[in-house]
Amino acid sequence: MIIKWLGHSSFLLEDSNGRKILTDPFDETVGYECCNEKVDIVSISHHHFDHDYVDNLKYDNIIDKPGSFNLCNIKITGLQSYHDKVKGAKRGENTIFIFEMDGYRICHLGDLGYILSSDEINKLGNIDVLLIPIGGNYTIDGHEASELAKLVKSHILIPMHYKTPLLSFKLDGLENFLLYMKNGERVNSNTLVLNGPLSGINIVKILNYK
Repeated sequence: MIIKWLGHSSFLLEDSNGRKILTDPFDETVGYECCNEKVDIVSISHHHFDHDYVDNLKYDNIIDKPGSFNLCNIKITGLQSYHDKVKGAKRGENTIFIFEMDGYRICHLGDLGYILSSDEINKLGNIDVLLIPIGGNYTIDGHEASELAKLVKSHILIPMHYKTPLLSFKLDGLENFLLYMKNGERVNSNTLVLNGPLSGINIVKILNYK
């Protein structure tokens, strides 16, 4: 199982059969290089320009709403949530996606704007890899993300949607999140490869943005 961070909230997930999922694609104004690979599935957590740009993509399927799906023999669950703390009144709804690939359950929180309730966390089930926004301003911030992570208790945490030298607009960086999590391992690559069973809880993996 390969997890490649393309920057912002966009990841390329590839299973052992070569099936590829692209999450939250952005346009070139965000500051990162856009994906130019052919993918099987594109997931969109919400329709803002930095999460739903598909004009130049090559893909077979697109998913942008809650529900239970089986695409390309990959089980996908979309759960309704919100982009803010006022049930979507400010920034609208957000879809959390859980992808089941190679025996792992990978959860992409999208632009989540609040700490999930216990009922919502129960709906997530057991999560192996949690892709979590930490940059504040438009999403939960580093402190809130750490509180949520400690409730979800995934094996691996990969922070996303935060400030880097390439990002073209203002977000918080990694610092607060790492301060509250009290761990963080730099992978020195934009790619994380998963092999075999995972152990440990809330192990933070920091991927490069290029």
